[in-house]
Amino acid sequence: MTVRIRAAESADIELLNALTYRSKAHWQYDEAFMQVAQQIMRLTPMSVLVQPIFVAESDGQIAGFYALRSWQDEPAVERAIELDLFFVDVPFIGTGVGRVLFDHAVQVSTAMGYHTMVIISDPNAEGFYAKMGASTFARHQSEIVENRFLPVMQLALK
Repeated sequence: MTVRIRAAESADIELLNALTYRSKAHWQYDEAFMQVAQQIMRLTPMSVLVQPIFVAESDGQIAGFYALRSWQDEPAVERAIELDLFFVDVPFIGTGVGRVLFDHAVQVSTAMGYHTMVIISDPNAEGFYAKMGASTFARHQSEIVENRFLPVMQLALK
């Protein structure tokens, strides 16, 4: 499978929002959770103007995407960038698209001069990020469910 990475465009936004929903729903969250999550993770046409967003395509089909933003949350991490959004469409999960996208995010972050990548992970994705070399160093209160804590992970960039 050939995967091509390109910068996201405003015309991609609705397709990326639908992909986000499908990918998150893959973990069998209930509809109430999904409705709130969808609002929190929603991209707008302005998103592509204010943050780096990259799309993975395979055979002309969008297979996944990621977005970056400067890390300014607690706990403080010096010279860190956040992997703000990272989703692979359900048919592409387990095909290597995630690894290609993640490697690209690391390359872009390193080229931007960051020393650390921080990831607030869905608990179901923590294993993937651990395989990519990230380690959990904190927990973050979920914005959706009370008493649900998300792994906060970091990866040293070279």
